[in-house]
Amino acid sequence: MSLPVRDQAKYWGVAAAVAMLLLWYLGDVILPFVLGGAIAYLLDPVADRLERLGTSRAVATAIIAVGAGLIFVVLALLVIPTLVQQTAELINVAPDIFRNLHAFLTERFPDLVEPDSVLRRSLDQIGQTIQSRGLQVLNTALASLSSLIDVALLFIITPVVAVYLLVDWDNMIARIDELLPREHAPVIRQLASEIDASLAGFVRGMGTVCLILGTYYAVALMLLELQFGLVVGFVAGILTFIPYVGAIVGGALAIGLALFQFWGDWLWIIAVWAVFQAGQFIEGNLLTPKLVGSSVGLHPVWLLLALSVFGALFGFVGMLVAVPLAAAIGVLVRFAAQQYRISRLYRGPGAEGDD
Repeated sequence: MSLPVRDQAKYWGVAAAVAMLLLWYLGDVILPFVLGGAIAYLLDPVADRLERLGTSRAVATAIIAVGAGLIFVVLALLVIPTLVQQTAELINVAPDIFRNLHAFLTERFPDLVEPDSVLRRSLDQIGQTIQSRGLQVLNTALASLSSLIDVALLFIITPVVAVYLLVDWDNMIARIDELLPREHAPVIRQLASEIDASLAGFVRGMGTVCLILGTYYAVALMLLELQFGLVVGFVAGILTFIPYVGAIVGGALAIGLALFQFWGDWLWIIAVWAVFQAGQFIEGNLLTPKLVGSSVGLHPVWLLLALSVFGALFGFVGMLVAVPLAAAIGVLVRFAAQQYRISRLYRGPGAEGDD
């Protein structure tokens, strides 16, 4: 005899509350494990494909680990130092950028920037704040011994966790399947399959889109010799994960820097604008339809809400788990809506098919 619905809801509710409490209390501690699990989940299809080619799971994991290590070394030697250097330089020149903007506004629109105007004071404060706060954040992150230790542990523990989980991923899923309540196992498997399809389609697809667009923006802007082009491409690529935000922020930052650097040479400014226009065309017509698809089920507003709520509640770890939780909640809500439509509450006691 199955448990009453009320008892089942109580038990599952308590389990969810305990999980949320642990996430809030142990957020910083479990960060490497969350990252490791995410990496293993993303790379599991690659390992499965290598297995189908005839390798064992251990050999497939070793191939992936060696490849990822080589990519990390190349990034650490070639890209990351330049990225850090350009970020620091951008923070340092921020006051000059705003002073030039102030001079431009003074020349073109003198009434807007009177000595005591709000706009003038705001521009001065923004430039000074970016410089002081930005340098403060960099100095704190670099000078704090505890932060360095945490970063070192993150880079050590996360790959180890990812490798172990990747080796045992299929076995781990099988063990979890054995623990499912037998009465509800088929439904749970169906929901888990839908969640996996939704999450894989979005995270793996959008991750690939972010990587391609970020690389394209960085290379194109650096070829145009735009100062801080690598930083702009990096920011635009990461923010592409949030629909429209990457293009807006990256485009505004790139065009603003182009105006500052190429003022009067409109051909170069138009070229920077054309880079982002071409990127948006490629994303909207080629990358997103092919890599992400239209049946993911994660609406941009729902995604932004999940990132905001879980980020505010659980910090960076909350932002990491926001997307999978948003996908899971979306699938569960659609399932609940389907059950409601076939229930007597929706159809009424005299509906056709009722006993």
